[in-house]
Parts: sequence; C-alpha cells; structure tokens
Amino acid sequence: MRLLELIGKEWRELAASRAYWLLLVMIGPLVGHAFITAVESYADASAGGALPQGLSPLDGILVPTFGAYDIAVTLLFPFVAIRLVSSEKESGALKLMLQSPASMTTMLAAKGIALIAGWLIAWVPGLIALALWRIYGGSLYAPELLNLLLGHLLRVVLSSGIAVAAAAIAKTAASAAIATLGFTVGTWALEFIAEGRGGWLHTVAAYTPTAALRFFEQGLLRLNTALVMLLLGVAGFALAGAWLRDSRDRWKKTVAVVVASAAIVVAGSLPRAAWDLSENRRNSFSESEEAALRQIHLPLRVAVNLAPEDPRLADLDRNVLSKLERILDRVEIDYTSRTRSGLFEGDRYGEVWYEIGGRKTMLRSTTEPIVLETIFKLAGVAGPAQTGSETYQGHPLAARPAGAAWIYYLLWPFAVVIGALLEFRHRS
Repeated sequence: MRLLELIGKEWRELAASRAYWLLLVMIGPLVGHAFITAVESYADASAGGALPQGLSPLDGILVPTFGAYDIAVTLLFPFVAIRLVSSEKESGALKLMLQSPASMTTMLAAKGIALIAGWLIAWVPGLIALALWRIYGGSLYAPELLNLLLGHLLRVVLSSGIAVAAAAIAKTAASAAIATLGFTVGTWALEFIAEGRGGWLHTVAAYTPTAALRFFEQGLLRLNTALVMLLLGVAGFALAGAWLRDSRDRWKKTVAVVVASAAIVVAGSLPRAAWDLSENRRNSFSESEEAALRQIHLPLRVAVNLAPEDPRLADLDRNVLSKLERILDRVEIDYTSRTRSGLFEGDRYGEVWYEIGGRKTMLRSTTEPIVLETIFKLAGVAGPAQTGSETYQGHPLAARPAGAAWIYYLLWPFAVVIGALLEFRHRS
C-alpha cells in the first residue's frame, strides 16, 4: 500500500473515533473560555493608569488562549492517539496489516500524519480567536505568533510519539492511558525537583514538555529545544515499531532504539543557536550590550547561592543568565543553595560569584546593569557608552469579547455534533 492510501485509511479510522469527536466538542469551549477570560483581563489592564505601558498580546492573549491546547494535548489527545493503535491490536487488524507490502515505517508515518492533521483541525477554535482579536482591533506580531504555533505543533508531535509507544507496548488501551498519564506526571515531578538546581538534572528538566513549551511562550526559538522535541516524538514512533512487530527479539530492538534515540537526542541538544522572536525583545540585551558581550570568548562561570523560592533567583535567571547563555560562547552555572526557601542558609546566602579567565568577583545584586558592568570588568571589555534598550510601548486595547461566547459555547459544539452525526450515519 502506498503512503497516501495508508494516510486515507488512518484518517478514516480517526474520523470513526468517538474519542476524536469528543475532543473536538470539548476543545471549543475550552479555548473559548481561555480566550474570553484573556480578552477581559487584557481590557481591565488596558484601562489602568500605568498598566497599559508594556502590555504584550503574546502574554495577554496568545499564551493564555493556546494554553488550552496544552491542557488538551496533555489530558485528552493521548486517548485519541492510543485508540488509533490499540483498536488495531485488539481487533486483529494489525496482523493483517503486517502481512501487507507496506513497511512498518510507512504505516507509522501514516498514523503520525493523520494524528497531526486531526490536531490541526482542532486548531480551528484557536485560529478563530486570532481572527476575533484582530476584528476587535488587537495587534499580532507574526514572528512570535508563528514561533508559538511551532512550539504547540512540536508539543503534539512529542505527545503523539509517547502515546503511540505506550499503546504499542501495553496490552490494553487502559494500560496505555495510565502509562501516558504516569509519564506526564513524572515530567512534572522532574521539573519540580530540578527547579533552581544545576547539573545534569537541570539540563534534562529543561526538555520536559511543559518546560520546553515555555521557551516558545516567551518568544524564544531555541534550536536544541525544537530538535529534542521533534526527535523524542520520532523516537516514540520508532519504539512503537519495535513492539508492533510480532518478533522474539523485540527487547533487543527496544534497547537499540533507546540507545540510538538517546545518542541522537544528546546530539540534538548540542546546538546553542537561539533567536529572540518576541516583539519587545524580552530575551535580549540591547544591541550595543550584545555587541560588547560577543567580544568575550572566555568561559563565564557563575555560582549562585540563592534558593529556588527566592524571587531574586527568578529575576537573575530571566533577566540575566538566560540572556547570557544565548550570547556568550560558554556559560557554566552552578546553583549552590541546598534548601528551597533559603530561610536557614548561612551568612554567604545571596552571594553570586562570577568568574572569567581566573578572575572572579562576588555580587549580591541581581539587576541587569550591575551584573553586566561586573562581567565587562572581569573580561576586560569596554562596555557600551549607553546601556538599556528602547522602551516597548505595548499594545493596550480595552475591548470586549463580543460574539465569542456564541461561537465557542453554541456554534462550535453544534457544528461538531452535526459533523459527527453525518460521519457516523455515512458509515452505517
């Protein structure tokens, strides 16, 4: 069978799934509630005195609205992907498919394409939200919007790979669903444990689904994050292929897939290229400061003695360290605090040591200008005459979500139900 024929078959299987239609019914009100709430909150902030300055549609509208898709892809979409594999295993159709001329790679590729196509249809409520926002007079910045959509697309590729692998390994769909949910909870726990800690644990936690998506939500496109998400999703399909074949050496193939995938993922995490696609350049220093920093070629070592719950650590990570990692050739960060709150730390708590070329100094300040001035002095590089970037004016808009409730709470569910009835009636 050709790939297009298999894609058509998988699409028909997906359209025959009640789980998929239920997902479509639920996604409308879910996205609608997020969008309506975001527009109302944005309007309230726009009506304030000093609050409108710096208002960004990325934070105020796009991230909350498409955040509904993160919930759906975590809690709803895996059931759709699992059914696409488990139904064939339970009905015996898989054994017939294995006897066809099509390769396992082709069959899994068809499933992946069908799942992504089905998810793109589920994006329609989100695209309607974008159109409504423009109708209300709102502003959209194309680079950060496309970057956010790319992040959510990679998120569903990753989720599909995990769900398909679980469905291939587990004997029943229920077991696969529990395994997928367990994996999700495990990534949440890993991210919580690794928060504010350095070393390999912090590095691994940066590639959990939630943490990886957060980079895209901040307007940052990191090549290694995108590659790892894509490669992990493909690895899930490869693992599924090893288990769907009726062979005695599936464990050997599993080990081979895991080892090869780990090596490829490690290689994919090495590129440090990153692009700040946000309109307000939140992930960047000023152009003059970045030009001065690029003159530093020695490694920068930072030892941070701040607890994860200390707000100064969040400010330092967001406003300084993450930007330095994107600009400098090599940055090594060590989080030395051993408590989560810092309440019972010693006298050296709050110290941040910076070292370049054997010269080091200590700061307690976490503000961007002071840290940059210190780094320039350590590196022996002349800082820019003028620091700071151009002030982002923001896009305030005191609009109300007119008509959104009718679309998301009535018209969309009604249209999906009609579509499902017509589909099932056609099949009967």
